[in-house]
Amino acid sequence: MTAIKHALQRDIFTPNDERLLSIVNVCKAGKKKKNCFLCATVTTERPVQVNVVKVKKSDKGDFYKRQIAWALRDLAVVDAKDAIKENPEFDLHFEKIYKWVASSTAEKNAFISCIWKLNQRYLRKKIDFVNVSSQLLEELPKVTEESVPSGENQSVTGGDEETVDEYQELNAREEQDIEIMMEGCEYAISNAEAFAEKLSRELQVLDGANIQSIMASEKQVNILMKLLDEALKEVDQIELKLSSYEEMLQSVKEQMDQISESNHLIHLSNTNNVKLLSEIEFLVNHMDLAKGHIKALQEGDLASSRGIEACTNAADALLQCMNVALRPGHDMLYAVKQQQQRFGDLREQFARRLASHLNNVFVQQGHDQSSTLAQHSIELTLPNHHPFHRDLLRYAKLMEWLKSTDYGKYEGLTKNYMDYLSRLYEREIKDFFEVAKIKMTGTTKESKKFGLHGSSGKLTGSTSSLNKLSVQSSGSRRSQSSSLLDMGNMSASDLDVADRTKFDKIFEQVLSELEPLCLAEQDFISKFFKLQQHQNIPGTMTETEEMDGGMLSRQYSSGVLPSISSEKDMIRQMMIKIFRCIEPELNNLIALGDKIDSFNSLYMLVKMSHHVWTAQNVDPASFLSTTLGNVLVTVKRNFDKCISNQIRQMEEVKISKKSKVGILPFVAEFEEFAGLAESIFKNAERRGDLDKAYIKLIRGVFVNVEKVANESQKTPRDVVMMENFHHIFATLSRLKISCLEAEKKEAKQKYTDHLQSYVIYSLGQPLEKLNHFFEGVEARVAQGIREEEVSYQLAFNKQELRKVIKEYPGKEVKKGLDNLYKKVDKHLCEEENLLQVVWHSMQDEFIRQYKHFEGLIARCYPGSGVTMEFTIQDILDYCSSIAQSH
Repeated sequence: MTAIKHALQRDIFTPNDERLLSIVNVCKAGKKKKNCFLCATVTTERPVQVNVVKVKKSDKGDFYKRQIAWALRDLAVVDAKDAIKENPEFDLHFEKIYKWVASSTAEKNAFISCIWKLNQRYLRKKIDFVNVSSQLLEELPKVTEESVPSGENQSVTGGDEETVDEYQELNAREEQDIEIMMEGCEYAISNAEAFAEKLSRELQVLDGANIQSIMASEKQVNILMKLLDEALKEVDQIELKLSSYEEMLQSVKEQMDQISESNHLIHLSNTNNVKLLSEIEFLVNHMDLAKGHIKALQEGDLASSRGIEACTNAADALLQCMNVALRPGHDMLYAVKQQQQRFGDLREQFARRLASHLNNVFVQQGHDQSSTLAQHSIELTLPNHHPFHRDLLRYAKLMEWLKSTDYGKYEGLTKNYMDYLSRLYEREIKDFFEVAKIKMTGTTKESKKFGLHGSSGKLTGSTSSLNKLSVQSSGSRRSQSSSLLDMGNMSASDLDVADRTKFDKIFEQVLSELEPLCLAEQDFISKFFKLQQHQNIPGTMTETEEMDGGMLSRQYSSGVLPSISSEKDMIRQMMIKIFRCIEPELNNLIALGDKIDSFNSLYMLVKMSHHVWTAQNVDPASFLSTTLGNVLVTVKRNFDKCISNQIRQMEEVKISKKSKVGILPFVAEFEEFAGLAESIFKNAERRGDLDKAYIKLIRGVFVNVEKVANESQKTPRDVVMMENFHHIFATLSRLKISCLEAEKKEAKQKYTDHLQSYVIYSLGQPLEKLNHFFEGVEARVAQGIREEEVSYQLAFNKQELRKVIKEYPGKEVKKGLDNLYKKVDKHLCEEENLLQVVWHSMQDEFIRQYKHFEGLIARCYPGSGVTMEFTIQDILDYCSSIAQSH
């Protein structure tokens, strides 16, 4: 095996600058045995590359050739098959698994051991060795090539690789020394024994020289030993001195440790003192209330501006002291607890004093305002509360303080304010409305007629009785009304436009007085009670309040202020409580106005809608907007009721059987209503309500005009329809109501149709016999007889035609037209003035019939020379003279 190894090194690996480290004779497992060699090699140049090379003997000769090589870094697993029993088989896992059978187990183990050592030395990636005995895997010393001098590169493997194999190649230096030595002994090759003897002699000479040199240096060694002994003595002396120094330094160290500990304690004490001083300064600066503030809280004058300002500043300072954020542990200090108790007592004392003073101010305001009621009761104005609000607003900051510190007293003040002011406003508003009612009804005598009595004009009935006025029967209405609107509405003759204008001004004055009053009070409540700054929920209590024993009255349950979700709701609830009488009084006033004249609902609807629109633009959820909106609903109901009453009266109208109908009362009333409504609703917000009412009314008018016309006995149906629809058309044309354009066209069409119908009906057959004659002629023609052959018929010959024409001379025609004119004059009414229109239509119709007869004569009796005894001009003259004579 050694000879084969040397041959492989010489022939295959030396030319490639590689060194062979281990070799194993193998064959592939399971096949016909073809021996080959697996060689483990390393390169001689850096960086070192480790390979496993398969070498096979050539078939053509006895030399070996390199067949395949694998880099050792590609080897993943070495499987020895069995770590205990001897087994020559082993596997190498490269890109695929190669199965081998070694010629002997010893060669396999030597090869695997070499692979393991090369892996440990050169590769960072460790190969997995499976089923390998631990004796083979001994750790080699990790000597890298970098740690060896570059000149000894070839000796790197000296110590390690000797264990791999007994062969080791000479390096260049060794080869050079051997060559020099052999050049000095030329006979070394020819006579090796003589060369060996010479080398042995020279070695002996060198050994003798070494012994002599050692013996010559014994004296120097003795001198050296003596020096060493003296040095040891010096060292002992130095050690003694160092020991004494160490003892001295030990005492100094102990003293320094004591000083350091003392300094630490002093520093710790100073730090604690600084922190304690900081805490004390914090408590003194934040929890110390000036004596002036304490005096102001206990004795400050709450009536003067200066005193109020001092109390406000003191209360703010107290609140800051109470709300200071204490640091951990402060609340355990007795002084802090005592100071907090003192602050709580001051707060309770001042809150009680402030609440008592403000309650007195509320009561005094009620008395002061009552003295001015008599003056305002004469005029239709409400007392001005601005001075009272101005005085109270000085306490606004104190109220805010009270709200944040003692909500119970704040809530109590709120309740008392509402109680006092609601009674005061109730007296003022009721007197104000009583004056308005007297002004609406006029004198005391007239006021009794509408349920008022006495000089003050107080209502005799309750609110409910006034609300019933709008549904009373016609018998309880004013006896003076005889129109179709007698259920709550006076005719124009009883109550003219001036009276309605007066009512409109009074109602507008009432709303104009109420609106600023409510807005001013709402603004004051918002500012005085601080209901828009932040949210405080009743029923909550701070930690300080709990420490004070729960002095806040959180159990306020009188029902005045229910659970409030927002401060806007609270303002609205307060306004409802204070002005609880406004809505009933407005409803009473509306009922009275509706009783006086149901057309007043038009004025009230427009005025109320405008004020509601204005209030909603300011705040849709405010008390004023809500209240006026509720009242507007009542006004709208009255308006709808007024319309319904008019329609019902149209349906119940009865006409006289003995007199002609003329213009129906509800048609005239519709004209009055429309004219009044157009003047009132000009540019109004609720125009849509009026348009809906127009549609209902006009349809009722149309239906009931036709109903009355059908029931009329004295006046022909066509006359009733013609006159009334002409009146309606004229009214709609004059007023130009856009939503009734279709009805206007319909009225015109009905008027035209019934005019034509009446003319045809009234004119009838003024030339009766002549008309019957020509009807026969037309009948013959209809039967198929030619027109020019009709004259050959016995009953319709020319002699019969002349006989009929002679019966209608011009004198008889004029007499018949005169009687017709008188008849039409009796049918038509004077108000609508349609006589000339109807007469002109009859003239046109008569001329049309005349032309028709002339045409038949010309077609059926051509060349006969037969003509009527009067001409179209005669007809025009007759009609004109008759119209002038009457």
